[in-house]
Amino acid sequence: MNRIHDIGIAKQIGKYSDAVEVPLLGRLLMTSGTPGLTPDGDLPKTFEGQAEQAWRNVLAALEKAGMSVQNLVKIVQYLVRAADIPAYAEVRARMLQGHRPASMLSVVAALPRPEFLIEIEAYAVAPERPPA
Repeated sequence: MNRIHDIGIAKQIGKYSDAVEVPLLGRLLMTSGTPGLTPDGDLPKTFEGQAEQAWRNVLAALEKAGMSVQNLVKIVQYLVRAADIPAYAEVRARMLQGHRPASMLSVVAALPRPEFLIEIEAYAVAPERPPA
């Protein structure tokens, strides 16, 4: 459903796409910034635990909308420590399962709660659902 347009920049940096074209018809899902909190409010103590939980949260939102990781067209990731980028790259690769959405990663001074080490926002597109 989505068409990748690589211009040669992304492959020099990581496993993502330079641009992803999305058709005008369909469903667009946009998540809020999603931290590594569990649904019951627990927060893993390690960066890796928070990153994995943040991705589980994103994947749960996709599933609730009848979508999967394959529907992701763009991800925006915020980390508070640059030193976590290599560990995050491993978690992201595992969660994306080879899928390559457009991607933006920023290291920021802080997130809404001081104990948050990561937030992810995601954009996904899927075909219209048939009428019920």
